[in-house]
Amino acid sequence: MAAQPDYPDAAASDPAKLGWMVGSPPPADRILRFDDGSYFQFPAMRWSVSHFRQLMPTVNVSRGLGAPVALPRALRSDIDAVTFIPTGSDRPMTWQQSLPVNYTDGIVVLHRGKVIYERYFGVLKPDGQHAAMSVTKSFVGTLAAMLVAEGKLDAARRVADYVPELATSAFGSATVRQVMDMTTGIRFSEDYADPKAEVWAHAAAGNPLPKPADYSGPRTYYEFLETVQPEGKHGEAFGYRTANTDALGWVLARVTGRSVAQLLSERIWSRLGTEQDAYMSVDSIGTPFAGGGLNLGLRDMARFGEMVRNGGVFHGQRVLPAAAVADIRRGGDPAAFAKAGYTQLPGWSYANMWWVTNNDHGAFAARGVHGQTIYVDPKAEMVIARFASHPVAANAASDATSLPAYHALALHLMQRSKAAAR
Repeated sequence: MAAQPDYPDAAASDPAKLGWMVGSPPPADRILRFDDGSYFQFPAMRWSVSHFRQLMPTVNVSRGLGAPVALPRALRSDIDAVTFIPTGSDRPMTWQQSLPVNYTDGIVVLHRGKVIYERYFGVLKPDGQHAAMSVTKSFVGTLAAMLVAEGKLDAARRVADYVPELATSAFGSATVRQVMDMTTGIRFSEDYADPKAEVWAHAAAGNPLPKPADYSGPRTYYEFLETVQPEGKHGEAFGYRTANTDALGWVLARVTGRSVAQLLSERIWSRLGTEQDAYMSVDSIGTPFAGGGLNLGLRDMARFGEMVRNGGVFHGQRVLPAAAVADIRRGGDPAAFAKAGYTQLPGWSYANMWWVTNNDHGAFAARGVHGQTIYVDPKAEMVIARFASHPVAANAASDATSLPAYHALALHLMQRSKAAAR
């Protein structure tokens, strides 16, 4: 699924060249607003994804008071020329050519813990923050896996045991594990092209702005989750639904007495030597959007991926229990995943809110719409962190020119390392 012909390409939609929100005040035709939706119309959204805090309420995810830990650097000049064949094509493409095709805003590659490649485009800078979209889910799933490994959360218990308010919703009878792996039987369409899809009712509930006078729906993420209806049976099939992550966030908040933002700060973010605070968008009562509200720096997102690649250890400090990382890497049931119909992801699975390739490299990923990615290849000792603003809100739009590129780079690094060792 490629970008539609009527979308301007990366050069024509470059938010820096288009001059969004520049001036005091900006020209009327370059002003973007949250309340009228102009901020998320393409190509304007290419500016917005790097400036959400400027437009909407957020809550901080503190990096703590310790000094940042610099990532070692060993920049290489051979990566742009790495060649791969996009899925469904017979024409080779270079790594460098793939970046504008995927509307990349920033990308960093770590190899054995060192930055070997780093690029920024548009309005994103090294000290900027960008929306992670559904990469957020993997952070929340990691927190849950941590608590399970520590014995503070029982994945076999029902959601209603932890959050009685969800007893009458579709979530109430699901186990925490089924929520963590998105095998719940709930009615929740994630089809952004369908204006009647439940994902839009979810967004309306989470919108922090005052509601119209005739609005009668839920007004917070919590209220929305109580309305979710059953569809199908729990545990039978994988179904990617953002509401699962918000339900898991509620469970985590109830178990720990901390919001997802506070828990992320205390248990992970302040222990990674991060360069910047992160932040999360919130609803009208300040509830962090667990399903997709995280915004962070690119290098810091790579740090998180490197910590997971290293079995939960970063800079000599254990951040996650080894058992939590092992559970993430183990993945879920490929048969259950196959029922979701992801034709570009054959043999993959999903667990702990991570996407697991089950390939011979043991690669796994955090993925978000419009092209956000953390791709971890343990065999190649490689981590890729990417921010993007692809016009199509579906990973399928960029997978064909991303996933083969990641694997080709992994093979390239392994081959060069092997040659250097001779």
